[in-house]
Amino acid sequence: MPEESRLIAGRYRLDVLLGSGAMGIVWRAEDQWLHRPVAVKELHLQTTPDLAQLTDANTRAMREGRIAARLLHHNAIAVFDVVEDDGRPCLILEYLPSSSLADVITARGTLPPVEVAKIGAQIASALAAAHAAEIVHRDVKPANVLIAEDGTAKITDFGISRAAGDVTVTATGITAGTPGFLSPDVARGGDADFRSDVFSLGATLFNAVEGGPPFGTDDNAIALLHRVARGTFDEPKKAGALTPALMHMLQLAPEDRPTMAEAAEILAELAAKLPPAPLPEPPSPAVATTPVPAAAVPPTPPAAEPVKDSRKRLVVLLSVVIGLVVIAGVALVLAASHTNSNTNSNTNAAGSSPSPSAPAASSEAQSFTPPPATTPATTPSATPPAPSSPPSTAPAAPLTGPAANEAAVRDYYAMVPGNLAGAYARLTDRFKQARSKTFASYSSFWNQMSEVKVTDVTAHGDNAVSVTITYVRKSGGTTTEHQTYTLAEQGGQLGIDSQA
Repeated sequence: MPEESRLIAGRYRLDVLLGSGAMGIVWRAEDQWLHRPVAVKELHLQTTPDLAQLTDANTRAMREGRIAARLLHHNAIAVFDVVEDDGRPCLILEYLPSSSLADVITARGTLPPVEVAKIGAQIASALAAAHAAEIVHRDVKPANVLIAEDGTAKITDFGISRAAGDVTVTATGITAGTPGFLSPDVARGGDADFRSDVFSLGATLFNAVEGGPPFGTDDNAIALLHRVARGTFDEPKKAGALTPALMHMLQLAPEDRPTMAEAAEILAELAAKLPPAPLPEPPSPAVATTPVPAAAVPPTPPAAEPVKDSRKRLVVLLSVVIGLVVIAGVALVLAASHTNSNTNSNTNAAGSSPSPSAPAASSEAQSFTPPPATTPATTPSATPPAPSSPPSTAPAAPLTGPAANEAAVRDYYAMVPGNLAGAYARLTDRFKQARSKTFASYSSFWNQMSEVKVTDVTAHGDNAVSVTITYVRKSGGTTTEHQTYTLAEQGGQLGIDSQA
């Protein structure tokens, strides 16, 4: 039987693998009894666990279930059930269609302070409720914060949580938590408590607004742990009005940090006071009609509106030509009439009798000379004017220098969110390694968006471009960012190489 079609505890049908971590594998599943989607978390075990391992795993699962069941909050993932599958423990959790904050940061680099404050206020509210229930999370980090399409944030994975008075089942000598988001007091060997959760949330929000955790990153976890233990880091540079709140949560001394309830109140006030990101000005015609280099994007069929404009221009041009022809015809008739009038006058001067029905020509008529033509519209002509030459079809010269850099950035954002594969190909390998290592994480962010608007595209130097970006979420909300990119050639085309 395929793994994803397994039935757990005779009730939960596995559907899609959502992810895996140090503590277990998470699936999306269907509750066959209640006909609703759920998440199933299977705890990691060795291939052939002995009785002691199974007992320990089941104890951990039941303990996590008991801890999470104490917490009922709209910003925390709920635990519905704890079951066994072939002797292995499984947690049945609330399923939330979402992306982790870690994936959002990977895709976007940084988030604006107002958005970070909104996320932080929600998570702090849930953790304050957990602390009121005597629950310490102990692993607050971006990967454990889920962001739904409507902007709702929820904290998940109380797998290494500890309730006051409960027996700890984490293996002796193993530090619980992720080094980059630990508080210095825990990194030095102290016990995790409510105040260390506050620091970890501050580090998580710092990461979201700055693009990295306070103490940086390091492949060597021990080296990073020593750096965290020293407790020295630079203040945030992009947090703006959020900076004082972050620095309060990131105080070195635990007693100097706010409680989680105080942090929730501070962040909620900031989220309400910070101005929303301004909407950009509508793109200028020059931006909208900038030609796309042929090597960058495959040609696409013209949109409906430009076709209508072309037809309107054709109708106007034909009307002008017809008008010129009519004017020329009228001029010819007037010229012929004048010629006949001069002929009659000359005949009368030679002694011939005028027609009985025609009056004698006056001296004014005899001496009349047509005025010289002053415009093409009044010039008598025997042939209509030739139509104007059609517009040149010669291809435009390829863009180079700053203009090519600006066009490359516009071309990239023209592809999202409709052509994610094409857009992902516009990122250099260096950028992907630093920001979007997998197409799945890249897509998880863009799938939340219905539209992206780009303005103020300005080249700087040889390879840098600044831009204002407004994201329009499917839920209806908008977020505006100002970014600066450097570009580099890869595979014969300009690609986004780094993000400041």
